[in-house]
Amino acid sequence: MISEQRMAASKDWIKGATGDWEIIIGLEVHAQVTSKSKLFSGSSAEFGGEPNDHVSLVDAAMPGMLPVINEYCVEQAVRTGLGLKAKINNYSIFDRKNYFYPDLPQGYQISQYKQPIVGEGVVTIDLDDGKTVEVGIERLHLEQDAGKSIHDQHPSMSFVDLNRSGCALMEIVSKPDMRSSDEARAYVTKLRQIMRYLGTCDGNMEQGSLRADVNVSVRKPGAKFGTRCEIKNVNSVRFMGQAIEFEARRQIGILEDGGKIDQETRLYDPRKGETRSMRSKEEAHDYRYFPDPDLLPLELTDDWVATIKNSLPELPDEKRARFVSAYGLSAYDANVLVAERASSDFFEATAKGRDGKITANWVINELFGRLNKEGKTIETTPVSSLQLGEIVDLITSGTISGKIAKDVFEIIWTEGGSPSQIVETRGLKQVTDTGAIERAVNEIIAKNPDKIAAVVAKPSMLGWFVGQVMKSTGGKANPQAVNDLLRQKLGIN
Repeated sequence: MISEQRMAASKDWIKGATGDWEIIIGLEVHAQVTSKSKLFSGSSAEFGGEPNDHVSLVDAAMPGMLPVINEYCVEQAVRTGLGLKAKINNYSIFDRKNYFYPDLPQGYQISQYKQPIVGEGVVTIDLDDGKTVEVGIERLHLEQDAGKSIHDQHPSMSFVDLNRSGCALMEIVSKPDMRSSDEARAYVTKLRQIMRYLGTCDGNMEQGSLRADVNVSVRKPGAKFGTRCEIKNVNSVRFMGQAIEFEARRQIGILEDGGKIDQETRLYDPRKGETRSMRSKEEAHDYRYFPDPDLLPLELTDDWVATIKNSLPELPDEKRARFVSAYGLSAYDANVLVAERASSDFFEATAKGRDGKITANWVINELFGRLNKEGKTIETTPVSSLQLGEIVDLITSGTISGKIAKDVFEIIWTEGGSPSQIVETRGLKQVTDTGAIERAVNEIIAKNPDKIAAVVAKPSMLGWFVGQVMKSTGGKANPQAVNDLLRQKLGIN
């Protein structure tokens, strides 16, 4: 009932000809388990390879072949459930989900139905306006993936690649708690982030290891839920938002014209920006679930689950809160740093024993900015946490100015080396000798008598003088000392 009672903020309502409408969204996310081998066979679960190269007799459903559960995949599912603050079911059953498709060689999919491995949980999503929303998790169950049908390699035949057949999937079913495409995008982004932190799914949507079925319905604000339509296999967060927006408006148009919504499965066409019908409710499969006779029920002990729980890493929400409290960071900076586990680890390694705010500024603005510009990742950065930390030390000790620090960063990025040695050998140390700075200040004042009256009348123009002194000293003068001397000599408070 909580899902049905929650209303969207009025800014998320869609204006129709007959008034406002609300979108109701639930997601079924299919996440491929990070594992070297498949769920019920020893075949490689690695992405790619030649067609049908990662296929065992079990995957190809040869007669007499029996599935054997991969314990590590079960452990990964439990780890994910714990990360979602969900109930772990100590007793669960694998079922056969019966349907025919050419890339499903068994004629059924081994899945879980009434007794899944993970029960209810919750994911807290952060929205751009600073608000948070809790999205309920209905269940998480394990199942095997199907193969892939290929239709564009021959004019009259289709091919089947079973490399993906049997790979372990976690299907994470949310409650219909989302009320806008922004919330749906934020939910999938957060879910992906949590699983990447846990190491249970790489979240690579381009390779199909994370995809979602999106359930969309509309209602008048606060009314009962309407009839939903399911948009299958959306593999992009951006496309998901577009699909939801189009589908909601399509349904509103039908209802406002006096029609009714048919419960059906649809596909999203990103080229046309629209959804189209795939199959109606009347044509939907009767899957005829029944317990798989070849697999015993999964029985987990409390001690085994507790061991997994104790091995969990610090998750994004907890890490963000700690970064704010321990390092004095803004919520925005903390969010940027915890977006990826590798990024947060790099920051912590750099910030150890140093000023958190200065370090965060250099990691986010200089390092991340350069990585984005050059299409690199934190894993391939040419500047290590040790080198960046040394640059921060040189700044905070007054050895170099911020401007010189950027020059040192550039040298490290392109040539490598030790920041301290570069500063020493290239004569980049900051000038702190007040006598030398004073001579530079006097010289600039003497050269620009016409600007003295202007800066006295408008003190904000002092920055021009500071810039000229810094330029004349090659950026080596201590900026604060320059500022103080200029104010003293020009009589500016």
